[in-house]
Amino acid sequence: MKVEKIESHTQNPVKMDGASGAKMRMLIGPAENARNFHMRHFEVEPGGYTPKHHHDYEHEIVVLRGAGVAHSPQGERKFSAGDVIWVPANEEHQFRNEGSTPLEFICLIPAPQDCAK
Repeated sequence: MKVEKIESHTQNPVKMDGASGAKMRMLIGPAENARNFHMRHFEVEPGGYTPKHHHDYEHEIVVLRGAGVAHSPQGERKFSAGDVIWVPANEEHQFRNEGSTPLEFICLIPAPQDCAK
């Protein structure tokens, strides 16, 4: 078992085209030999956003802090701390921070996928 603070993990900028002001920490992943799921922590600065993208796997999100707007083909939905978001496989999505404080969320993906390197 492993117990660590989120802040103990290295934070790196999201380098995908179309991202601005987004950073990611790999909390549980290849270093732990996690074979089924990887857990990531994202922080998006005010006015920042993740890229519009899609991939062939679903993912689940828990919003920890802040507020934003989730883009999908069904339109845009506001979200805030305490909300959970499910993104189906192959659905275009983007998360934008439209608040005045950092947006933080946990994102779970199937191993060994990682579109945000």
